[in-house]
Amino acid sequence: MSQGSDAIDLQTSLGYLLKEASSALRAAMEEVLRPLGMTITHYSCLELLAQRPGLSNSELARGAFVTRQSMSVLLQALERDGYVTRAAQPSVGKALPTRLTPRGRRSLEKASKAVRAVELRMLAGLSEDEQAAAFRILTSMTHSLRDGGAQD
Repeated sequence: MSQGSDAIDLQTSLGYLLKEASSALRAAMEEVLRPLGMTITHYSCLELLAQRPGLSNSELARGAFVTRQSMSVLLQALERDGYVTRAAQPSVGKALPTRLTPRGRRSLEKASKAVRAVELRMLAGLSEDEQAAAFRILTSMTHSLRDGGAQD
């Protein structure tokens, strides 16, 4: 069966290579987070809250690339286990702002070190200039896809 002219050649497809790199990064992160009792979503949630305290469930879900329902379940577990606190009543609207507890901060500190080690391993073969170029290129690709291909 021959491929049509619009077929993707997986050997030269940048999109496929990005997906492969993403899968390898995810597997490496899962490997270092598992012994800490965390998932990538758990870690992402704590990291987002450390950098932007008070985010709502919806904001956390968007930042961690999961559904609001999945984030809601995670937040309930994190609150039950003492990693986060949420206001009993929303200060504005329906959102219940979430904050890290001291336990959540300690857990995040260990996880951040582990995840940073994975990132350093991923970048080990690149010079600083190559890392900066990769950052610019990936940022441009993301903007192009989100903007629907609009040019500046």
